[in-house]
Amino acid sequence: MELLQDYARRGSETAFAELVRRHIALVYSVALRRTGIAAHAEEITQAVFIILARKAASLRAGTILEGWLYETARLTALSFLRAERRRQFREQEAYMQSTQNENSAPEAVWNRLAPLLDEAMARLGQKDRDAMILRFFKDQSVRDVAAALQVSEPAAQRRVLRALEKLRKFFTKRGVSLTTAILAGTISANSVQAAPVALAKSVTAVAIAKGAAASGSTLTLIKGALNIMAWTKVKTTVVASVGILLAAGTTLAVLETKAQTSRTNDFVADAILHPSLTQKLLALQTNDSETRQQLEGVWLITDKRFQGRPQFIHYPTNNPHLKTWTLANWAIVTYDRKSNVVYSASGPYELNGILYTETVESGTGNMTNYIGAHLQYKLRVEGDKYYQMGSGIEETGQRVQR
Repeated sequence: MELLQDYARRGSETAFAELVRRHIALVYSVALRRTGIAAHAEEITQAVFIILARKAASLRAGTILEGWLYETARLTALSFLRAERRRQFREQEAYMQSTQNENSAPEAVWNRLAPLLDEAMARLGQKDRDAMILRFFKDQSVRDVAAALQVSEPAAQRRVLRALEKLRKFFTKRGVSLTTAILAGTISANSVQAAPVALAKSVTAVAIAKGAAASGSTLTLIKGALNIMAWTKVKTTVVASVGILLAAGTTLAVLETKAQTSRTNDFVADAILHPSLTQKLLALQTNDSETRQQLEGVWLITDKRFQGRPQFIHYPTNNPHLKTWTLANWAIVTYDRKSNVVYSASGPYELNGILYTETVESGTGNMTNYIGAHLQYKLRVEGDKYYQMGSGIEETGQRVQR
């Protein structure tokens, strides 16, 4: 990250070239595993480092760069495969059937693992995936892994072992039964292959120019990869939100009680009682970037009022609504305990002062009716609460998780 920050602040080509030298083999190996064709892997590698150059200034200081590069390479390869309309899943299934009776020699084990490895890694949480990449893909010690993740060595070791066990179960369900020890050794010995010698030089030159000299197909690949990366972040947030809904019965009850008892002190209620305060609220100009950072996380929608209705609806615990924000996207999840059905919607948003605009790009259940809509609100965030008014709706929410 120090090298990346040096490149972002001063445009140091030497720093970026060193980053490429250190990590090109990791990126190239992911791409080669996914495509099986060296030329395709080289194009994907080029795209990944162009994306890194473009995003250098926006990556957070605590980012595990190896993990970020691995995931970006995986998603870029996914974009490539979609564009080429390959039937990756069918090929993997056919390959697994044809190799079920092979012996367990190291080469044979790796041949059975390789087509599924990146899909298995994608099932891990980010911290588990980072730990696996550092420990076995980059061959770092447990001490180094602990330092990178900022945890104790025993905690790092537990995380690695837990991740290995998750991978073992994943492979077992797909007909590849291995011990965690064999799995770890096989990944460590085979997951990263040397990239072509000339590739690092060409990657560095094109990436530093942020793709200005890249081919049309590479630029199309970059665009597709960035779209997948943005959607993956929203999808991850939605899945996390559903998990919170299903597992946080006590938390929801506590939040509901808190909202009931503090209602008279809620700034929404104050605004209703004092219209002049509402005018001040909506006239307040805020820093867009700061507001996006305040929004980032998971929120429980506690109260909502529709146009023409005098009273707020207070959502009961058996029909909770969760709203989540990243820095660029939003998602809402509703879980109906009676019918055991989860509904969701999501898309990008824009922020200009207090003017907030949501675009609904996807939806499930009764929320499909809103796909394509652009909804405008006036938004205020205050600590762990937000107030949103517009499009015939007034809404307040309580933060559940950052």
